[in-house]
Amino acid sequence: MRLVIATGNAGKLKELRELLPPPAFDVLPQSQFTSISVEETGLTFVENAILKARHAAQASGLPAIADDSGLEVDALEGAPGIYSARYAGEGATDEDNLRKLLVALEGKSPAQRTARYQCALVYMRSPRDPSPLICQASWEGRITNDRRGTGGFGYDPIFELADRSMTVAELPAAEKNQLSHRGKALRGLVAQLRESL
Repeated sequence: MRLVIATGNAGKLKELRELLPPPAFDVLPQSQFTSISVEETGLTFVENAILKARHAAQASGLPAIADDSGLEVDALEGAPGIYSARYAGEGATDEDNLRKLLVALEGKSPAQRTARYQCALVYMRSPRDPSPLICQASWEGRITNDRRGTGGFGYDPIFELADRSMTVAELPAAEKNQLSHRGKALRGLVAQLRESL
């Protein structure tokens, strides 16, 4: 199946390509068709994923998969949420966002640092697809005080898994793909795709 991935995030593209391997999938980046990103004006992960999938399908003429994901921290009423990639402002780097989050949680006990990664994945057959396939998944954990590990991207060095004392950045890539919110959502989406073919 030939499809386009609606993301400019190299980390997400790498993960999605690993989760959608050839020959079953021929995954192309959105950048192959357009350098323009759609404005994320939705108020939820699902709304933003739909906007991105529609834009990528329109630009490429191919079916599109879009992901919108982020980190929800309970002590911050769900922030950074849909603003995870730009938590420290437009053009913020992963390091800027991570630093801002650690400052916002200063003085909070481990019990107050509960958080989860959320992922909404959308598959659109065309830009006008009236019934896109949607899968959502989450991954529970807590925010550490210090960075640990060198893998992953985004908040991975400070997101410790709920069931072990490791951050996501300390996990091997294959294990991260197996356990992650994105991996779970994508496996659900692939199952729906196979049913609909």
